Amino acid sequence: MSRDPATWRKLTRAEEAVIVHRGTERPFSGEFEHATRSGTYACKRCGTALYRSDDKFDAGCGWPSFDQELPGAVARVPDPDGERTEIRCAACGAHLGHVFEGERLTPRNVRHCVNSISMVFEPAPDPGPRAAPT
Repeated sequence: MSRDPATWRKLTRAEEAVIVHRGTERPFSGEFEHATRSGTYACKRCGTALYRSDDKFDAGCGWPSFDQELPGAVARVPDPDGERTEIRCAACGAHLGHVFEGERLTPRNVRHCVNSISMVFEPAPDPGPRAAPT
């Protein structure tokens, strides 16, 4: 993780359109929408860990959904329209998506609707082969 813009990852035009200019990728188009591997999702721009795969669920909305962020990783900012709440990387301000409450989709009753293009996936370490029982 780096708060120093000089160390941030260089973004493609498509990534910049979402992460910097607060756009939205097309629904059902992101690489992480149906991902199920164990690991951590981090900010594509600065590398800050944002979400654990254990907190990801299929909301059927077309974007990866999480019902909990890592502590202190995500900032909530009211949208100018007053209707929604934007979520940003707390370290670098990268646009992630929006958060919704009260939908009753999970016991936590929260849905972080995140653009895949705003994240990178860091797989959990491979535990290696298990020893055969003796």
